[in-house]
Amino acid sequence: MAKTIQSIRGMHDILPEQSAAWQYLESTVRQLLARYSYREIRTPIVEVTELFKRAVGEVTDIVEKEMYTFEDRNGESLSLRPEGTASCVRAGIEHGLFYNQQQRIWYTGPMFRHERPQKGRYRQFHQVGVEAFGIASPDIDAELIAISARLWQELGLKNVRLELNSLGTPASRAVYREKLIEYFSAHLDALDEEAKQRLHSNPLRILDTKHPATRLIADAAPSLHDYLDPESKQHFEQLCNMLEAMGIPYRINPRLVRGLDYYSRTVFEWITEELGSQGTICAGGRYDGLVSQMGGQETPACGFAMGMERLLELMQTQEQTLNAVAPDLYLVLAGEHASATGIVLAEKLRTELPKLKLQVNAGGGSIKTQMKRADKSGARYALILGEQELAAGTIGFKPMQDAAIEQVSLKLTELSHYLASKFN
Repeated sequence: MAKTIQSIRGMHDILPEQSAAWQYLESTVRQLLARYSYREIRTPIVEVTELFKRAVGEVTDIVEKEMYTFEDRNGESLSLRPEGTASCVRAGIEHGLFYNQQQRIWYTGPMFRHERPQKGRYRQFHQVGVEAFGIASPDIDAELIAISARLWQELGLKNVRLELNSLGTPASRAVYREKLIEYFSAHLDALDEEAKQRLHSNPLRILDTKHPATRLIADAAPSLHDYLDPESKQHFEQLCNMLEAMGIPYRINPRLVRGLDYYSRTVFEWITEELGSQGTICAGGRYDGLVSQMGGQETPACGFAMGMERLLELMQTQEQTLNAVAPDLYLVLAGEHASATGIVLAEKLRTELPKLKLQVNAGGGSIKTQMKRADKSGARYALILGEQELAAGTIGFKPMQDAAIEQVSLKLTELSHYLASKFN
């Protein structure tokens, strides 16, 4: 017997009983972003590898260790997208979306990183990204944070905190970078191997180390806020004032640097303590230099991305209602004539009541078997049509969630009107 083929490690099926939660989350996000007038963009899953090297940074873990990269038949190096902002910027430049324009856009879909799979971190994962281009002022930073805060409210999520920082401009950060190299070089022997590797390539990443000994050294490092340029300081202060005016609490974390090279000025993360080590459910910030770095005109930009798997896991942990898509009605059909009539009746009801969720029994079976199927479907009510009901021009209506309520008989000619009043 041939060995069965299983899914790739770190890449998971989303089964029918799980997809209802995904649909609920996706629908909530889509409706919320429409209310803020953000429009959806859809970009390819595969891009040229150079795109991510230029956008994300060649010395980042993503590019060095985690991308799925391969040569196509023409010998060109391609990669599965590890994040969405680079593709979004590439599309905007290619199609002329940025020059002298403001754009508020969003995207969703699978991303790919060859990481060690663990709870909340997968090799294929799904993100929603929200991006705004052409707006340099801190009011757009505040709007993006407000969108995410409102999403937690609408999903009923609790115990999620906002951490905030400013990275300044590339020029001010370059000065700080040299100070960090000087500081960490004086403690070289006490650094872990990863920190030593990052010392000259990306010393800011040492600040968010998880290594205990290096953490102690990093905590005493010079603060980036002491090296911020005046414009960045003013931008950050205005942002904080706006968040306070909107009643959005935050905590300034001077060690928050983010893992991607393209960030400048504002960076933020939404964090929970209820998912273990993978506590960041949403992260983003400003990346004013990325569009020009990718070959476009100078364009200010700001955005965030959130992991769908982590949000769903947090919703499950906090026992939030996921609005399952169980049918309103399950149509039980007993007998050849009832089955033939039932499928026509079902289509009539779907036409007259377009929001009604109706599942029709298929494949025959006894009344007892069909009622078990109705119960398993999660339907609130069963409609029962047999040869006897058909002859009398009636149909049975039975509540499935409360056994104490008895089945009633309804006239077929009045069924649509009755259901309209019941499910309106």
